[in-house]
Amino acid sequence: MGFYDLDKQERDNAVQEINLDIANDISTCSRQHLLHYFSDEDTYIRKTAYLAIGKLYLAEKKLHKAIIKELEFLSQQTDPKIRQTVINTAGEIGKYNFDIVQHFFDTGLFDEHHSVRNAVIGSMKKMGEKNPASLIEWSRKYLHHEDKEIRREICHGIELRGRTHPEDILPLLKELQFDKTKRVRWTLVHVIGQIAYKKGCLEKVLAEIIMWENKDLVNDAIEEIIDVHHRYRNFSFYTQDEARSIVVNFTK
Repeated sequence: MGFYDLDKQERDNAVQEINLDIANDISTCSRQHLLHYFSDEDTYIRKTAYLAIGKLYLAEKKLHKAIIKELEFLSQQTDPKIRQTVINTAGEIGKYNFDIVQHFFDTGLFDEHHSVRNAVIGSMKKMGEKNPASLIEWSRKYLHHEDKEIRREICHGIELRGRTHPEDILPLLKELQFDKTKRVRWTLVHVIGQIAYKKGCLEKVLAEIIMWENKDLVNDAIEEIIDVHHRYRNFSFYTQDEARSIVVNFTK
């Protein structure tokens, strides 16, 4: 039975049990429950597990070393679900202390399994909300990596920070404007569109990108910006017509 097949009270009880099991494992240097929950087929069980460790890290300073030690052990397991959950756990910790978990991301970026690499992107998005300076400093190290997938993952991972503070990530995006790889270019255009439709963002994005040298890329990004205001019309600050008018005023 899956986590969301349970009723609310049963889910609450399951969360409490998982929290207690994991705290006990960390405190006693046992791994029975950690291995069980981190490898569970149900993504919500795994999520409950990594959230439990994130809370434990914040609440119990004396357990910091033990938590990192267990994560290092779990990161070496062959099951990609376990390695994925390690990255998600590191993301919870990295929202407050990125330095202590940076090595998990340095490794996770290159993991052979796509779910682990996707967890890096998801964790980057979480950390970007709470700890943007550390995330951006780390992202710069891989922005021009020879592996196109690394460049794409970094571009995608910084997106969420840009939805509230586009000025923080636009300098990094600018460095990718001449990337010749189709997937990286597509991700760049996509991210520019995604950071342009929230309140206070469109003008900042336009003011920056119209100064970029790659005009073909800029034109594609502007088309995406206008289109995203239709696709996300229930969430965008401006209507598509309003966005198009603002674009015209910036580019005339």
